[in-house]
Amino acid sequence: MRIGEIAALVGVTTRAIRHYHHVGLVPEPERRPNGYRAYSVRDAVLLARVRRLTELGLSLDEVRDVLADDAGRDLAEVLEELDTDLARQEAEIGERRRRLAVLLAAEPGETEPLSPTLAALLAKAPDTASPTAAKDREHLTLLDVAGSGGQELYAVLGPLAADPALLALYERLDALAEAPTDDPRIPALAAELVAAVPDEVFAAIPAEGQIVAGFQEALLAEYAPAQAEVVRRVMEAFMHRSRG
Repeated sequence: MRIGEIAALVGVTTRAIRHYHHVGLVPEPERRPNGYRAYSVRDAVLLARVRRLTELGLSLDEVRDVLADDAGRDLAEVLEELDTDLARQEAEIGERRRRLAVLLAAEPGETEPLSPTLAALLAKAPDTASPTAAKDREHLTLLDVAGSGGQELYAVLGPLAADPALLALYERLDALAEAPTDDPRIPALAAELVAAVPDEVFAAIPAEGQIVAGFQEALLAEYAPAQAEVVRRVMEAFMHRSRG
């Protein structure tokens, strides 16, 4: 068969076949004396397989890996693996669409793309106009996006987020917005904030989620000087407790 004939048989374009040859996905057949490629039935079977795999959504690099791994294996085994992978992708897409549906159903500005577990955690927190409470929400969102959060951590934070006493601590931190860094209220507030966090929270924090110097500096820069001093003391205490 010539290239046009095998292309028509398999249902791909001659341009695609030439590209498969160019990238080394499909070997070029021998040429006739007149220079035309002579394709065999075996070539047609291989091209049909490439077409089927690409229609399943695999990239050409993935198709190459599948074809390389197929040596000595039954087609059924390969297809079972493909089906398992597609099922995983389907579940991931379903979860992404579920989260997208929540965003589409919300009023503008009412919500943001959070993981379901973080959204459930924030739903437990009482309403407040505290600027520092808003900052904490933003920091949790960053933690969520960076993948440093998780269901276990959010679960142990639940009681803390729902505790009205935490709002009083936020309000005291808000009150330091115009205070100097030697304000006498700083040590007591820092100690109370540290004491308010249960030990279970530190046990749930993943090791890779520990604070790095660059992030700590950027975080402290968001606060007024006296507030930053409180946060610095709290962070140092947290790091000490997490190491313990």
